[in-house]
Amino acid sequence: MKGIVFTEFLEMVESHYGLETVDSIIENSDLPSGGAYTSVGTYDFNEMVSLITALSGETNLPADKLLYSFGLYLFGGLVKTHPEVVSSYRNPIGLLQSIEDHIHIHVRKLYPDAELPEFKILSKTDSSLEMIYRSTRGLYALAHGLIDKTFEHFGKKVNVEYKLLNENGTEVKFTIIQNG
Repeated sequence: MKGIVFTEFLEMVESHYGLETVDSIIENSDLPSGGAYTSVGTYDFNEMVSLITALSGETNLPADKLLYSFGLYLFGGLVKTHPEVVSSYRNPIGLLQSIEDHIHIHVRKLYPDAELPEFKILSKTDSSLEMIYRSTRGLYALAHGLIDKTFEHFGKKVNVEYKLLNENGTEVKFTIIQNG
């Protein structure tokens, strides 16, 4: 997993829960890296699982809720780091529709070894989108947060529903309807 995800995650933890919580979850996790991340490094996905598990224990919040919150937070970090990617879109549906054909191509140029989820578009209108999320990591709650923040970024309201197609969350159908 790319280091930018780890650095953004720890920034979110610090901003929401404080530096003491960051220190605590790093200390209470089995991290081969020791919790020292760079945005351009690559780290074992299990380190993220350990950090989220430790944060869940610290906050008494379910991991999915924390991942959703991280998705909301991560969107801002990605826009700050790569504003050109989002600025070329006029609406959230257009941006989400282009994840595979534009955004992930851009990400792969920057991070050739990145393991990215797959998004397959099932249907699209001017105000709705149905897509399948696939990832061996099952971080659909993170994707849900990113989707919601995409609409907020464009000043639009949205209703997002999802259906787990696999119990472990590695395949999820998202139904996204823009309101207004």
